[in-house]
Amino acid sequence: MKASVLRRGLNLWPPFLFSGIHVTALSPDYRHAHVELRMRPWNRNYVGTHFGGSLFAMTDPFWMLLAMQSLGREYWVWDKAGEIEFVKPGRGTVHADFRLRDEVLDELRAATANGDKALRWFDTDITDASGEVVARVRKQLYVRRKPAHREPSDGE
Repeated sequence: MKASVLRRGLNLWPPFLFSGIHVTALSPDYRHAHVELRMRPWNRNYVGTHFGGSLFAMTDPFWMLLAMQSLGREYWVWDKAGEIEFVKPGRGTVHADFRLRDEVLDELRAATANGDKALRWFDTDITDASGEVVARVRKQLYVRRKPAHREPSDGE
């Protein structure tokens, strides 16, 4: 799927649309995404700052989507774990940037060539308009090469 089509689809996806989450960039090669969360009356918590669930949601699918699209149909890619650390209250529009480096893709391909699974953590900072960190998110991906595409081992 073209990245521009996926970006538009994500922006219309109800969990993002109604939470104020907007994908502002998704590169054609699926190596970069930029997401923002706009402050709305319906995504504020009791004390008037960004709801923590929305902060986590704005980062949730992106490492998996970038890896899945970059590695191709020969691989299974799943989110395995996630965690968030709230650093300071988030107000206004906050941003998250995702950059999937070629070295990481090479590492995943090498680790899964013979069918082994790879578990890898990815870190993302959510920042406010002044560049200060509001929250730190970690996502762990499960990556495994599909059986039909595995390299034969010495015993085969």
